[in-house]
Amino acid sequence: MSKRKFILLIILMSLSLIGIISIQAYYINDSVNNEKERFKFNVVTVLNYVSNTIEDNESEKYFAEYLKLDKEEKSDEEAVSQLLIYRKNNSTKETLIYKSNVLQQDYKLSSSLFDIGLDSLDITNIIGNSSTEIFSDIESSEKDLKSPISKIIRSGTIDEAQKLTFEKNFKEVFKRKPVHKRVSEKEIRELLSERLKKYSIDIDFEFAVYDKDLLTKVHSDNFENISKSTFGVSLFRDENNRSLYKLLVNFPDDRSFILSGIIGMIMLSVIFTSIIILAFASALFQLVKQRKISQIKTDFINNMTHEFKTPIATINLALDAIRNPKVINDNEKVVRYLSMIKEENKRMHAQVENVLRISKLEKNELNISKDRVKLHDLIEDAITHVGLIVENRNGYIKTFLNADKSSVLANETHFTNVIVNMLDNAIKYSPDEPKIEVYTENVGTNIILKVKDYGSGMSKAAAKRVFEKFYREHTGNIHNVKGHGLGLAYVKRIVEDHQGHVSVESEKDKGSTFIIKLPLIS
Repeated sequence: MSKRKFILLIILMSLSLIGIISIQAYYINDSVNNEKERFKFNVVTVLNYVSNTIEDNESEKYFAEYLKLDKEEKSDEEAVSQLLIYRKNNSTKETLIYKSNVLQQDYKLSSSLFDIGLDSLDITNIIGNSSTEIFSDIESSEKDLKSPISKIIRSGTIDEAQKLTFEKNFKEVFKRKPVHKRVSEKEIRELLSERLKKYSIDIDFEFAVYDKDLLTKVHSDNFENISKSTFGVSLFRDENNRSLYKLLVNFPDDRSFILSGIIGMIMLSVIFTSIIILAFASALFQLVKQRKISQIKTDFINNMTHEFKTPIATINLALDAIRNPKVINDNEKVVRYLSMIKEENKRMHAQVENVLRISKLEKNELNISKDRVKLHDLIEDAITHVGLIVENRNGYIKTFLNADKSSVLANETHFTNVIVNMLDNAIKYSPDEPKIEVYTENVGTNIILKVKDYGSGMSKAAAKRVFEKFYREHTGNIHNVKGHGLGLAYVKRIVEDHQGHVSVESEKDKGSTFIIKLPLIS
């Protein structure tokens, strides 16, 4: 996959993921807002009910008391309405006369019952009476002279009209009475609690009655007027539906209550979104990993091809030279060319063995037997393997073997290869003459081996990945340093198999120091 297609695929996958998360977030937010509106509607409905109930209870209470009282003095009486119905039945010679009157009586009433600071109140009483009379064989002018054969009289107060008049007058008068004398904290709490439970709102609440912007004596202990979470309705409205008082209520845990209604949906949404994100992250990781592997494989093939190309070309040239009649009879030249073929063949064989060795290590098929060895002896042996190469490049390898104890449990062959690989790496990455220093020291029950060079060094990013299989610091398709990224991977696997630890300290253009820590044996 080309880099451009890879980036396009990542962008499309990212946009899809962002779209899914955005839709989930939108629906969750919409659900929360709907739940808030439903909660607000229910609370306002409850408050309106409580406000109306408090007003009705007060009105009913005083109206009942009012009906029990004797009126002091009737000041005036007038007819509000009169109705007369006159009907004559010609077949039976009977005449029906129906009369209906509504009277308004004004009284003076003592105000001591209502505790409003006045001597007396003007009260209007509405009285209704009706009568039905039946006369036999009379004219309308004679009805006053004869007695009716049937007479029904009804009289009494008109409750609804009287009650409406009472409420209209008293709503205005009650403005003078302090609110804490009209309703108690206990009454409000009981009404609110009972009604809220009917709407399944069973959480703690605080309330208060305000006179305009001032807190009255009617309030719960912990009420705070927080505008965002406080709901309110008018209380004790007058005949013009205006009020000085406001009943406010808030809920300290309203957010938790609102979320509890949709927490199941939110949790499912979060779980499924998390699964999608994990799946996306996993797919993205695999894509990136596969791309890196593909690039490493390409670099490995290029490097391996380059490594084999030179010895193969050398072998071909040597064979062509041997076939030359002038050379084939020259034993000295034939031996030299055969020696070159053998050395190049050994070189290719070593490269193949290195690849196979790593493969076996990964499959745990490489049998590594360990014996008691002196690390200093392995170092000296490894130096002899690369000493000639260093001398040919006018370099040096200095040793500072300061460890008093160097006995370790190791495989002599493999651990010698480890040290050779580290020295070979130092030689490869020294553009000028190789300058290599080898140190050992004892730290506790361990021995520390350091291989230091003053070569090209590496970046911090490269230092983190230098022990990965096939990894080489990317320099494009340039093979100025031979190898294919297996040497240090082999070093790491062998050192770890010996219960050791390997690390690197490096600075670009200043060199690198590879450090191995191994446990000592007594």
